[in-house]
Amino acid sequence: MKEIYLLLGSNIGDRSKQLAKATSAISHPNLEVSLCSQVYETAAWGKTDQSPFLNQVIQCHTNMGPVDLLAHCQAVERLLGRERFELWGPRTIDIDILYYDNEIYNSEGLIIPHAGIALRRFTLVPLAEIAPKFSHPVLGLTNEHLLDICPDELEVLSYSSQITADKNKH
Repeated sequence: MKEIYLLLGSNIGDRSKQLAKATSAISHPNLEVSLCSQVYETAAWGKTDQSPFLNQVIQCHTNMGPVDLLAHCQAVERLLGRERFELWGPRTIDIDILYYDNEIYNSEGLIIPHAGIALRRFTLVPLAEIAPKFSHPVLGLTNEHLLDICPDELEVLSYSSQITADKNKH
């Protein structure tokens, strides 16, 4: 079984429910979810004139190959109402393959490890939470180290902490 890491993101509708539905739908006879990070909220990255995102990284184990894994993730996105209108646009759910074990895969429709890992704090914060010592197979740096040197300055906040703070205000 290959150890993989997926990034889930949502900024349309009930964002936390979308993440939970995605995690459930990702589970498959050939794909087992083994660990989930906290849920984090951050402003939109890339196309910034949209609602904030909730993001979460999940660790899974699978015997699917990279192309079948991508097809499965895209089927889950469609199941949860994902429509692709524009790059980095609003979405009910987004599922990115971050790592596929320590393998490097490069085709026209799929690049693993994900090309944006080292540039995105919203990816690295949950990734470093559950896999701090996992080394990027191309860069040779741990997720923890990548987070320390990440140029992205967007604030990434624990979503559960925000919910608790909001409840304490009332």
